[in-house]
Amino acid sequence: MKWYKADLHIHSVLSPCGDLEMSPDNVIQTAFRKGLDIIAITDHNSMGNSLAFRKVANRYGIFCFMGMEIQTSEEIHIVSLFDDVDKALAFEKEVYEVLPSVKNDPDYFGDQVVIDAEENIIRFEEKALINSINWTIDETVLKIREYDGLCFPAHVDAVTFSIIGQLGFIPPDSDYDALGITAKCNIQKFLEDNSYLKNFAFIRNSDAHYLNDIASGFSEFYIEKPTIRELKMACKKIGNRALKTY
Repeated sequence: MKWYKADLHIHSVLSPCGDLEMSPDNVIQTAFRKGLDIIAITDHNSMGNSLAFRKVANRYGIFCFMGMEIQTSEEIHIVSLFDDVDKALAFEKEVYEVLPSVKNDPDYFGDQVVIDAEENIIRFEEKALINSINWTIDETVLKIREYDGLCFPAHVDAVTFSIIGQLGFIPPDSDYDALGITAKCNIQKFLEDNSYLKNFAFIRNSDAHYLNDIASGFSEFYIEKPTIRELKMACKKIGNRALKTY
């Protein structure tokens, strides 16, 4: 087993709020330069660019999980990660079907660009990815579990689009693998204010929309190899596996 430095919440040019510099080569080269071993591309409600990033990441010896930042009907952001491509794409198809058929306004929200590993534009996603899907957070978690994914509410310390910001609390018996926190979160202060969450694992990520933000937040996993099963075991400290959040 060994330690892996991971940033599990990174956006690409597919996210309308993502910078157009967030292309496969730019993101992976930045991740490599900053010493990341594992990343996850987690665009809003879509995995349209995950395979392209995964292909480029392999060239640099970086493992790239397929992922998505889902916006639930309560306007809560939850990150889902997968290592099985077929299951990931099947899950994405279900999410797309419950995403409202509202056309994206690129002049207001930004372009939603689907590209290949060579950074050729394949198409522009026309359905607005920034909207909420028609699943509650509980329904979303059940679906993620159905496809053997890992899930954690994103940036729980943030005011907007977080589970605490929207619901006011996190149910202590919630079936999350961990809780995601922002790059700047002071965990000690956060737990002083939310002591009932002390038994949860915390994963710090960058939520990068710009190249400079990549690895501004990261965690380290002591695992055998980069798989969803191993990450889950690290979050639960099973079999000498461990999670360090800085």
